[in-house]
Amino acid sequence: MPTLTANGIRIAFDTAGDAKSAPVLLVQGLGMQLTSWPEEFVDGLVELGFYVIRFDHRDSGLSTKFDRAGKPNRAWSWLRSHLKLPAKPAYHLEDMADDALGVLSALGVARAHLVGVAMGGMVAQILAARHPQRVLSLASIMSSSGKRGLPGPTPAVRQALLRRPANPNDVDSIIEAAISLQQAIGSPAYPTPEKQLRRRAARALRRCYCPAGAARQMEAVGAAPERSELLRAILAPTLVIHGAADPLVPLACGEDTAAQIPGARLEVIQGMGHDLPAQLNERMLALIDANARGKMTPDSTPRLFVKQ
Repeated sequence: MPTLTANGIRIAFDTAGDAKSAPVLLVQGLGMQLTSWPEEFVDGLVELGFYVIRFDHRDSGLSTKFDRAGKPNRAWSWLRSHLKLPAKPAYHLEDMADDALGVLSALGVARAHLVGVAMGGMVAQILAARHPQRVLSLASIMSSSGKRGLPGPTPAVRQALLRRPANPNDVDSIIEAAISLQQAIGSPAYPTPEKQLRRRAARALRRCYCPAGAARQMEAVGAAPERSELLRAILAPTLVIHGAADPLVPLACGEDTAAQIPGARLEVIQGMGHDLPAQLNERMLALIDANARGKMTPDSTPRLFVKQ
């Protein structure tokens, strides 16, 4: 896996497609790796004519880890965020946005389309607002504006987030915990087979397992100020996609995000939770493609992407 140096750290990345095509930067969520993007999603973007760039956030995958900062207590971090108590995270979402910008610069990409999910949507929002000259379009998926007062995870999902593997030193226990979390936040109308979840968890574990890094990312999210004013500065054509059945980042968060960004299009998908199920791949690709090419209108639904 190739790496580059940006923003003072080592960042692992991967590219797919023709480098002369329109670039799209994929920004993953909390604790996820660049390999967490479904291959059929990446392949679909390439077939649509995009040059796809993926990367590992700091503290995930094969990128630099901030182990010297220690491992935050997740339960305490969540409580501190909920009570709006001051926090001193190892880094901020703005630093992660600078990482993403650094990836583009290191690869010689002047402007790119951004597609961010969950925490990655927050990072992409910040990048789009602070560096409008570098962003062609923005797709913020199952993310939030961070506005205080918006609903949070359901009690069941909150427990799943804080639950630890029965044996943190046992591979099978770690995989079972990962499957349990994915099932808790997944799309009720588009379930992913357990066998597939197990395969993904095992692959991710073989590549990197860094729960302390995920905890530090979570602390950065919890410490982030609301972005309402920042979002109003976004100039790029923006698509906000959110699942109506998202138990981790409820629909109200996506609705508020779209309301804050001038001209943003909100696409609500019934039965979708907090994941990217294969059954919605064509719909997602069609929406992202239409937004990137300026073909999105308030009253139109893009045709489904059909492989050639």
